[in-house]
Amino acid sequence: MPMSIARALLIGGAEIPARSGATTDVVNPYTGAVYATVAAAGPADVTAAVDAAHAAFGEWADLPPAQRRAVFLRAADLLESRAAQGAEHMAGEVGGARPWAEFNAAVAAGVLREAAAAITAPRGEVLASAQPGVLGLAVRRPLGVVAAFAPWNAPIILSTRAVAAPLAAGNTVVLKASEAAPLASGLFIADVLAEAGLPAGVLNVITNDLDDAPAVARTLIADERVRAVNFTGSTTVGRIIGTLAAEHLKPAVLELGGKNSVIVLEDADIDYAVRAAVFGAFANSGQICMSADRILVHESVAGEFLEKFCGAVESLPTGDPADPATVIGPMVNEAAAQRVSSLVRDAVAKGAVVRAGGGTPEGTVHRATVLTGVPLDADIHHAEIFGPACVVDTFATDAEAVAKANDTEHGLSAGVITENATHGLRVAAGLHTGIVHINDQSVGDEPQAPFGGVKNSGYGRFGGRWGIEAFSNTRWVTVATEQLPFPG
Repeated sequence: MPMSIARALLIGGAEIPARSGATTDVVNPYTGAVYATVAAAGPADVTAAVDAAHAAFGEWADLPPAQRRAVFLRAADLLESRAAQGAEHMAGEVGGARPWAEFNAAVAAGVLREAAAAITAPRGEVLASAQPGVLGLAVRRPLGVVAAFAPWNAPIILSTRAVAAPLAAGNTVVLKASEAAPLASGLFIADVLAEAGLPAGVLNVITNDLDDAPAVARTLIADERVRAVNFTGSTTVGRIIGTLAAEHLKPAVLELGGKNSVIVLEDADIDYAVRAAVFGAFANSGQICMSADRILVHESVAGEFLEKFCGAVESLPTGDPADPATVIGPMVNEAAAQRVSSLVRDAVAKGAVVRAGGGTPEGTVHRATVLTGVPLDADIHHAEIFGPACVVDTFATDAEAVAKANDTEHGLSAGVITENATHGLRVAAGLHTGIVHINDQSVGDEPQAPFGGVKNSGYGRFGGRWGIEAFSNTRWVTVATEQLPFPG
């Protein structure tokens, strides 16, 4: 791993320092060492990035689809070949364990290939016309410049997703990378796309200091040449981004937080359910928007499930993200680890029982933790945990399971574990989520599928044709095949 990396902004195909000369450091959450130093952009740099994207828009939108498709296909191959570099960035910036980083690279490559397929498979409609001799069409057209905001927790997947559909639809993009992971969530994917032949200015990347984030976001969204916004991150920040977009009459796709449940029905294979729940709750140390905060288990199998589940959780390898066996690595920073610890302490003080894990974090590492008996007034009952902890609860009927799963302001994902698919479908029908997986846990993302939530988990959809539609406009076009009989 490099001792330290220095990177500038990417504007118009060139790496340039911030106009102020300011920089900001990125600290490895496990070692405490500076992993990278990047340019700290201000409003003037944001405007320069939009200038470059706006200038590049016409040529990119008019480029023949086969040529645009070729860029994405090359980028997918390059991303796979550079997966080790991406893993280094994820470990150095956010403590990402190697299996999680490799998964990021594989899924991101799939996102690029799905975007490539969409470029040469445009969708439109032939419309009925009130006038004879007129052909009506509904066609999709790119918007212009898109502002994209990428998070740190699955940085390679989510930065790729933030730019792939907008670019495939013919737009240009200004990507604001996460302050915690400016390389993995921004500059890395830009490097890959540039090497694949993406023209200069089509994708521009802004990095910034955390203190400057509000000004950077406001400047980017307010620019009249920016015609759409996408943001993946917390509900708290998503509200701000959505409000800014609405103020400037710009459509937005917001993929926000989750309070996701995995429901284990009485007809489930318990050993399978345990493996699924461990993955759903603790992959990437629980720092996934789809992580299973709550495991709801039918009371008839709860004893067996809890015993096996807690045993599996206690045995999860914990510590150094550089060790390929590590499952529970560091959280993004000490404040995040302390927040999870505070949620657990509050629940215990109000009557909950720690069944696995618990204890005080060691720096940024918090042990995988399982709670039972969590009362409704505990903070962890309502708050998104976003860390290596989960709550196990029981239910007696399907209706009770659905009611408990829906008892949240969020509505992103859910899993229903059952050997009976029709039973699973009946339960899934009552869940208020944008995503539900039957006989699977809550964490799942495929590039061809519509991805997004309901309620406070956001609105709009990434993925497949839904992503293309989110970043393009529908235009009505008519062609008169004969002279029309105008009145008068």
